[in-house]
Amino acid sequence: MTARERADRLAGLAFVSPALLALAALTVYPGLWVLWLSLQQRVPIFGIARFVGLEHYAFLAGDARFWNAGRVTLVFTAVSVGLELALGLAVALALQRQRAGRRLALSLLLLAWALPSVVTAKLFEWLYHPSAGLVNVILGGHAFNWLGDPRLALPGLIAADVWRTMPFVALLCYARLLTIAPEVYEAARVDGAGRGATLAYVTLPLLRPILLIALLFRTLDALRAFDLMFVLTGGGPASTTETLTVYAYRSLFQTLQLGFGAAVGCVIFALVMLVAWAYLRALRGEAATA
Repeated sequence: MTARERADRLAGLAFVSPALLALAALTVYPGLWVLWLSLQQRVPIFGIARFVGLEHYAFLAGDARFWNAGRVTLVFTAVSVGLELALGLAVALALQRQRAGRRLALSLLLLAWALPSVVTAKLFEWLYHPSAGLVNVILGGHAFNWLGDPRLALPGLIAADVWRTMPFVALLCYARLLTIAPEVYEAARVDGAGRGATLAYVTLPLLRPILLIALLFRTLDALRAFDLMFVLTGGGPASTTETLTVYAYRSLFQTLQLGFGAAVGCVIFALVMLVAWAYLRALRGEAATA
């Protein structure tokens, strides 16, 4: 390494050091503190504060409520993200072919995505009202209790999440479609490719990196989702919508079991990091084969 290269590296390190220090202060230190807290029994209301090691994690391994929350989290994530990718791609393709009203459609998509999740939750609370909700009116006036029926609560939450975040995927895919040169489609038509073949062998391969990025961000968001289920159902009825984040919240702030709640939070963090690592590895594989 030459002196010039060494100086450039030191200069770059000097420029990024404030950001690294801020990251350490705002994320690394609190994360380590939460990890330490998860190894303790902390119940402030009773004055309990003692070190218990891995006792909380051992309890979670056999806790039926924890495994149910994990199952709900995975089902919510898999179904909502799958629907968002499929519908977002379909909407983006429709926008690409649409001429009239495209700006209005883009504005409505952006509005749905930009709404705060709590506002979206209150909106769907009205839409799902058993007697006056628009959803039941459209379905013929049947008094379905979308948020109180254990069979309907989770599908209702998934529908609300898809409505709120599908525009994110649609806008990403639409932006990528705009960058594809018309000559690419023209060459496919010259080669005799129909609409189906063009979609399968031209459009989707070019959209694949964007879809992987959308899959990564939406999966991480869905695993950490909290606002919708907390506002709409509070984790009920009968824990059918209680995700890991809701379970952690109840442990931390309702029962004030700080150490136990911190352990649940650490499990969520580990799950998110595992998923992020898997997707980033897949993205690196995509870049290597491109």
